[in-house]
Amino acid sequence: MATLTVLTWNLFHGRDQPVEGSEAHASVNRALRDEFASLLAGEAWDVALLQEAPPYWLRPLAQRAGADAASVLTSRNLGAFVRRRLAAWNPDLIASGEGGSNQILARGGWRIAETRRLTLTLLPERRRLIWARLERAGAELTVATLHATAHDPDAAAGDVERAARAACAWSAEVPLVFGGDLNLRMVERPDVFEMLQSELGLEGARPGRAIDHLLVRGLETTAAPEPLSSDRRELDLPGGETVRLSDHAPVVASYGIGSAPQTSGGA
Repeated sequence: MATLTVLTWNLFHGRDQPVEGSEAHASVNRALRDEFASLLAGEAWDVALLQEAPPYWLRPLAQRAGADAASVLTSRNLGAFVRRRLAAWNPDLIASGEGGSNQILARGGWRIAETRRLTLTLLPERRRLIWARLERAGAELTVATLHATAHDPDAAAGDVERAARAACAWSAEVPLVFGGDLNLRMVERPDVFEMLQSELGLEGARPGRAIDHLLVRGLETTAAPEPLSSDRRELDLPGGETVRLSDHAPVVASYGIGSAPQTSGGA
């Protein structure tokens, strides 16, 4: 049985996370695409599910990681050229106003054979699901990711349920990884995760107050989803200070799949 390693990460629109009370940590207000691309390419994964990714980062991230890629635009993408220029000039000022996307990257021999997209909500922000069917040496896998509505557990629950039902229907009997920033906490809405497992067979939610999840159906979990330590997304600057990428830690899990040869690894 081969090993499949999956990473999910909310990129925080390509910004860094200020670390309060730390003199060693800097907060920079500049484009960090190269830093995100380098970190992402260097981690070990076969499939990466990204949220709050600047739309124009898709090709550079994929090229740096040696990956096949697909995306779906989410909110605030009207006037994309102007937004992009403002983001390059002052990322912290425009913040999420730059526009967003959910992205799927696949490597390790996997290629994207089919994609589907679903609009979940239009207000207060557009939330969308992207689903893909992957192929590798006779094996098949489906993956799906979304960034559910924030600050409203009931709305997030509606996003997640609708997205999960669509992803499961599209995947049929093919193994599925369904993940992303679901904005749902097990401690607050255990009923949602119980429904996903009992009705759809999706299991593996992280406990407590975690909102970044990787749920699977038809796969054997060999390493449960865990966030990478903060130092894995920290970079040293020339002045001796350290910058921390994103306000979310990447979450990584491994699964057993099929009989194709194992090729997971960093670039």
